[in-house]
Amino acid sequence: MREKTTRLFVAAAIAEACSWLALLVGMAVKYGPPANEIGVKIFGPIHGGLFVAYGLLVLVMARTHRWSLPVTAVALVSAVPPFATLFFERWARRRGLLRTVPEPARPLTPVG
Repeated sequence: MREKTTRLFVAAAIAEACSWLALLVGMAVKYGPPANEIGVKIFGPIHGGLFVAYGLLVLVMARTHRWSLPVTAVALVSAVPPFATLFFERWARRRGLLRTVPEPARPLTPVG
């Protein structure tokens, strides 16, 4: 379950960033010379759905991986600026926050 959730989270982070790009292109077309809003009509709901999916997966990941409250908050906030989910995912991976196997408990060493 942990591995599947982690893979879904990574996929959602990438998809959310890609949907940001598509939405930004759609907005450029809408407000640019073509003045056609079809891109926003198509990619707006897609981005919205991926935004919500990413947010829900952050909450699942926080519980599954035992993220601290600040890490969870940063993960949630990273869905707002374009492409920030990619940066958060890489940062979390480098710090071991996306491990699919929990770290083993350290054995207690006797004192003295």
